[in-house]
Amino acid sequence: MKKYENMIFDQERALYGEDGIEVTNCRFDGPADGESALKESRNIRIRDCYFNLRYPFWHDTNLEIEGSEMTENCRASLWYTEHVTIRNTKMHGIKALRECADVTIENTDIISPEFGWSVRGINMKNSSAESEYFMMRSENLHFDNVTLKGKYSFQYIEDSVFENCNFDTKDAFWHAKNVVVRNSVIKGEYLAWYCENVTFENCTLIGTQPLCYCKGLKLINCRMEETDLCFEKSEVDATLTTKVISIKNPRKGRIEVPELGKLIMDDPEAAGEVVVG
Repeated sequence: MKKYENMIFDQERALYGEDGIEVTNCRFDGPADGESALKESRNIRIRDCYFNLRYPFWHDTNLEIEGSEMTENCRASLWYTEHVTIRNTKMHGIKALRECADVTIENTDIISPEFGWSVRGINMKNSSAESEYFMMRSENLHFDNVTLKGKYSFQYIEDSVFENCNFDTKDAFWHAKNVVVRNSVIKGEYLAWYCENVTFENCTLIGTQPLCYCKGLKLINCRMEETDLCFEKSEVDATLTTKVISIKNPRKGRIEVPELGKLIMDDPEAAGEVVVG
């Protein structure tokens, strides 16, 4: 592989169209303020590099990034890129990872509003994220030991699995389809409205008015804390392990709960069975 070491690049399309390169301890920064440093490149290894300019990795294939930093000025860092591995890296620019496919992220710190839109296949492990509209309209996600803080996450996602995660996020999983969440904590208001075929297993769900207008919803041995007005107009089968403040008008299915503050059934179409005790 051709190697670039200890260099500074600030010109437009500095390494455009390269094939088979290793870039080590380089800086993409400077007065020329050039964009799209590695656009349309393939078979790229990035090690211990600093990115302070826009759009570095667009339309790339076979990209490895290790031990590097993308600053808040490195906006829209990865778009239309396939077969990507990112490890031990800071991704701090807005709108990172759009329209990408086959992505692995490990031990990485993400601070990036509108991160991960329309991604097809991402494995994320042992990482943290702060973001709004995180992973919107993406599919085939597998997250393990990921923490998230932000609003409107995982909206319109499909065919995904989340394990051992901790999410502090409002309006999460709206319109999600075919999703399993296991052994995780999800805190935030208005969880998973309008979702379809979503299962929560051995999870803790915290916050007001969760899980409304759902189809094919399942909860297996889940805790619910500070939850009121749950399951409105939802088709749901649930076994809960903690008291629920209130349940409102479940449309169909069966809910087993050890203790219930209030059951509201004032909708003629509410036919869900609620078993207390």
